Amino acid sequence: MQKKLILIVDDDIDFLSQNKTLLSKEGYDVVTAEGQAEAEQILQNTNPDLVVSDLMMENFDGGFWLSEIVKKKNPNTPVIIVTSVTRELGFKFDTTTEDERSWIKADKLLNKPIRFEQLLKEVQKLI
Repeated sequence: MQKKLILIVDDDIDFLSQNKTLLSKEGYDVVTAEGQAEAEQILQNTNPDLVVSDLMMENFDGGFWLSEIVKKKNPNTPVIIVTSVTRELGFKFDTTTEDERSWIKADKLLNKPIRFEQLLKEVQKLI
């Protein structure tokens, strides 16, 4: 059975390294990008089975744009956005209503800090 490929995008090197190591131990192939621009380059030649992306990277809404790009390329690719924007700025986003789903193309939004077990549970559910 072929391993599922996960793309993790975040400007936090510790987040990338930690989650790449842990997801690899769970049997996934993992590729990382340190921002939206690098992720877009990776997506030109790669079709991940799932994308985990930070919200705020080079741009305030980079994760939203990246999820839009992923969904245009392959609407069936699940996207998880992880963010600390609620904690840091008080903005709340959700994907439970039709209105929010019309502009937020992610399948799941998770607030940082996030435990690996919580991330793994969502990855397993979506993949």
